[in-house]
Amino acid sequence: MVFLTANLHFVLFPLMAQGHMIPMVDIARILARRGVVVTIFTTPKNASRFNSVLSRAVSSGLQIRLVQLHFPTKEAGLPEGCENFDMITTPADMMNKMVHAINMLQNSAEELFETLTPKPSCIISDFCIPWTAQVAEKHHIPRISFHGFSCFAHHCLHQLQISEVCESISSESEYFTIPGIPDEIQVTKEQIPMIVTTSNDEKIFMEQIRDAEMKSYGAIINTFEELEKAYVRDYRKARNDNLWCFGPLSLCNKDSLDKAERGKQASINESHCLKWLDLQQPKSVVYVCFGSLCNLIPSQLVELALALEDTKRPFVWVIREGSQFQELEKWISEEGFEERTKGRGLIIGGWAPQVTILSHPSIGGFLTHCGWNSTLEGISVGVPLVTWPLFSDQFLNQKLVTDVLKIGVSVGVEVPLKWGEEEKMGVMVKKDDIKRAICMVMDEDEGESKERRERVRKLCEMGKRAVEEGGSSFLDITLVIQDIMQQQQSST
Repeated sequence: MVFLTANLHFVLFPLMAQGHMIPMVDIARILARRGVVVTIFTTPKNASRFNSVLSRAVSSGLQIRLVQLHFPTKEAGLPEGCENFDMITTPADMMNKMVHAINMLQNSAEELFETLTPKPSCIISDFCIPWTAQVAEKHHIPRISFHGFSCFAHHCLHQLQISEVCESISSESEYFTIPGIPDEIQVTKEQIPMIVTTSNDEKIFMEQIRDAEMKSYGAIINTFEELEKAYVRDYRKARNDNLWCFGPLSLCNKDSLDKAERGKQASINESHCLKWLDLQQPKSVVYVCFGSLCNLIPSQLVELALALEDTKRPFVWVIREGSQFQELEKWISEEGFEERTKGRGLIIGGWAPQVTILSHPSIGGFLTHCGWNSTLEGISVGVPLVTWPLFSDQFLNQKLVTDVLKIGVSVGVEVPLKWGEEEKMGVMVKKDDIKRAICMVMDEDEGESKERRERVRKLCEMGKRAVEEGGSSFLDITLVIQDIMQQQQSST
């Protein structure tokens, strides 16, 4: 297919968090493959994480450029070099300081924006960077927001906002039904912190996001229509504007190096990891990963370790680097865990090549925090899920997986983690509950397990077709390009 995209220039503003940056870099390469010039605004430390992937893209002839902005860590009260949310390991007020630092980027971004050639045609901005709406307005170009949540989560949140049902519920832990959605979904107030904001800073920030959304031309979601058809349809109606599905974005990574280095350099040698997986039986391995912002306390990690041991199944366990990992390492060496699981356990401290691992035929289940990227990556390779949400949209994603799609089993966690209060909250999921959920997903002889596996296999095939030429996501990408092209032509 030929794309007449000469002089189209999309400028991308990803949020400085791995779960937001990774899909935006995928979008950059997808658009560049269609002939669009793409510029990504980010900071030096974040740019370094994607150097290899983007260098290969540029070497192949794609027009992708990086603009690096000085990140005002000192001015915002952040530690030196803290340019990404995953670098925060101290109390919750650091989150507000990160948001403040990102807001401080506006002036320098605008100055550099003025110098871009060809003239930008469109801004694609993470919805959590509301000031980009002002930049778009100033330059008379459309702003499209990128949403890292599922359509299901977005529509649930929208219905909760317009119904104001939360205002009549006093208890944080009382379950209630979300009104006005296709399925009967029950949640608690504490599981939806995006709606129930408490601090004044949070309320101001959410208001800024809503104002920017009102000014936006439309929104891009990392999903595919066939996965959550009713929710894509209803959320499109609710927004009363343009909504495009670009996913599954992870499937744009065909090259083995692009898969292995998606996000940043892995903490384990890819070939060593693959050789270990090659020794395992098909669909026998449990893959465990809680994302880049997980702060589970050591005693909770020990419960998980004991559950993995008790399942008697091989596992790959990815643990975020930091003091928790160091304490767990000490426990592993002192309590004999390593010896007892020798040959069937691979522990990775730091960043893992997740798409590479999940794509391996030995993986039979994915214990996930239900971050939307991870959830969709599991679905995209046909792997059923064990769900353990931590915070943000993750409890809603769990409901989509377990109650709507019926492709996963929950460990039973009901209360979200609160930043800075992890020790006070203590162990939230016991060993036996973790083991139960893993075994329910991995037991291939059990009827429900077979049905889950077949359902996720079909969704995997649908996802692959969606991104192929003529597929639903492929066509949505085409529509965005054509739409912006028409707007650019009409304005000249």
